[in-house]
Amino acid sequence: MAALAFCGLFLLQAQAESMMGRVTDIADGDSLTLQDAQHRQHAIRLAGIDAPELPQDFGQQAKSGLANLALNQPATAECKQADSNQQGPNQPVICVVRVGGKDIGLAQINAGMAWWYQQNAAALTVQAQSDYRQAEFNAKIHRLGLWNSKNPTPPWVWRHGRLDE
Repeated sequence: MAALAFCGLFLLQAQAESMMGRVTDIADGDSLTLQDAQHRQHAIRLAGIDAPELPQDFGQQAKSGLANLALNQPATAECKQADSNQQGPNQPVICVVRVGGKDIGLAQINAGMAWWYQQNAAALTVQAQSDYRQAEFNAKIHRLGLWNSKNPTPPWVWRHGRLDE
């Protein structure tokens, strides 16, 4: 049984990739560009969060919040290896990004700049998923950031509505 657990842990680790670099661009409240030591640019979407789209209410504030946390800062990214069947060549990889040891996805949720988004949370540990869920609850009850609005529209609902137009 222990051997099976070890093999499972090895397989999970084999599917993860770690990168170090500097955050050179912020696309929106949950997406950034990391430049590694070889000057390669990596498009990254933060695991476990979904921030308002730029034209959406609070979209610009979410982008500014992420820029304040990470822009021009050294960072590490723990990424789930891309599934070639689901990811195109220009699609961002989903990662947990840390700046100064701080999980910036969790920081975005804590500040009310993003929703907890289970659909892209595979790169998160079970404990991190629980922390993200709790952070969203705390931001809601304290009416932080986007939660200060009466009824904020989640970005996945907003995007779906845009496709219908």
